[in-house]
Amino acid sequence: MNPRDDRAREAGKARGGGKRASARGERADAAARPRSGAGVASPVAEIVVVGSVALDSVRTPYGESGEALGGSASYFSLSACHFAPVRMVAVVGEDFPAEHREAFRSRGVDLSGLETAPGRTFRWRGEYAVELGHAHTLETQLNVFSDFHPRLDERHRACPFVFLANIDPELQLEVLGQMRRPRLTVSDTMNYWIARKPDRVLEVLRRVDVALLNEEEAKSLAGETQLVRAADRLLDQGARAVIVKKGEHGALYRSREERFITPAFPVDPLTDPTGAGDSFAGGFLGWLARCGREDGHALRQALACGTAMASLAIEDFSPRRLLEADRDEITRRVGLLHGMVSFDLEPVF
Repeated sequence: MNPRDDRAREAGKARGGGKRASARGERADAAARPRSGAGVASPVAEIVVVGSVALDSVRTPYGESGEALGGSASYFSLSACHFAPVRMVAVVGEDFPAEHREAFRSRGVDLSGLETAPGRTFRWRGEYAVELGHAHTLETQLNVFSDFHPRLDERHRACPFVFLANIDPELQLEVLGQMRRPRLTVSDTMNYWIARKPDRVLEVLRRVDVALLNEEEAKSLAGETQLVRAADRLLDQGARAVIVKKGEHGALYRSREERFITPAFPVDPLTDPTGAGDSFAGGFLGWLARCGREDGHALRQALACGTAMASLAIEDFSPRRLLEADRDEITRRVGLLHGMVSFDLEPVF
């Protein structure tokens, strides 16, 4: 079934019989429910994530949290697991709290790839100013993470969906070399690697299907000062598709075939933006694994799912809200996002 034909039929129904307002409300309520013929794949495909698991100490104008669960693999896993099975590959030290392992297990995250190494777990300490736009790192203790080399077993290598969190691009390439024939690969990065290994970051972008960057990272890597030109430049440099995360201004998806944006979900109060990007990635890739498609309609809803998950993550310290959220709450947020950007197009003139 062609999703574009479905949308055309739905639009026609909404225009008929003088029931536009009612139809719009019904579409918003049903936005996150699979449509007939385009529903959830059965069984849902598995995702493997390779990244960090950390203990974070964070201070914002709205409070603070010490030695709380953090790390890119943590936020991604606890976001994506709402949509699809997740296998985690990461490393922790002997001091990693048992309660955090149980938190992952309670959400069905497979921890067979979570290595326990002699020593202390990776720790990060940072703070945010009032605008909450950027974290100021106060202390980083890599500990066991400094010697991390991902070890993938056959189950990990067979996963059709892959997320490479913002680890060293050399390690990201190692993981890609170990995978069998993944269906969709997504990567993230950060300014630290762009400044030190830009060529290797670009090599990862050329190897994956979708690359995630924030606005500052995209402009830096592309050597451009304007966002749209930066996204286009990354495509010229070999990226297949990029998602530029713009914080409170939403996200931009750009490929050679598609260009679209999603707004940010309005959150009040915003407590701690740590992990927002990884939570976004979890919702985005989780939905694509769940629906089993990568067409334009699926990509748009995946962006909305990612945005909804990021909005949950920033409402509290650590991934607490990701653990608390249920399907109804996530569905409502995706539906509200749909309502924010959906309208019946009438003749302009």
